[in-house]
Amino acid sequence: MLEIYYQGTRICSHKRLYGRRGQYDTFPDHMPLNHQLYSQWNAERFLKWAAGIGSATKEVIQKLFDTYRVEEQAYKGCLSLLKLADRYSAERLENACQIALTHIPSPRYKNIRLILEAGQDKKESSTTKNTPDASSQHAFLRGASYYGGNEDEK
Repeated sequence: MLEIYYQGTRICSHKRLYGRRGQYDTFPDHMPLNHQLYSQWNAERFLKWAAGIGSATKEVIQKLFDTYRVEEQAYKGCLSLLKLADRYSAERLENACQIALTHIPSPRYKNIRLILEAGQDKKESSTTKNTPDASSQHAFLRGASYYGGNEDEK
């Protein structure tokens, strides 16, 4: 048994865990009220929510879960990221996640938020739709006469 004392008074006792190193167990009754909300959530719930927005959003959420050893540590970041759909839109969030996945191996909430704040999700989709060849948009072509051509070789 593991017993917890506060100022000489035992406030609770728990059965000791025997398992992998770093394993923990939390009783929801012992958590603050604002943290008890998270005890009812799991990765499947976040992934289902993200899949409703789009495949790129779901992939970002999965990558968030993959970066933490303890699943619950990813909840706050996942919730914050998914709530961006309320502030911007589900379509913009999906676009921002697609952009982040192409440039960042493991994107986080802050990366996605900055893409949305800067409007980069709008810019990338508008430039690829409006121009047939985005690589030639800023090309400067000059003929031989500009560089002197054959006239300077005399």
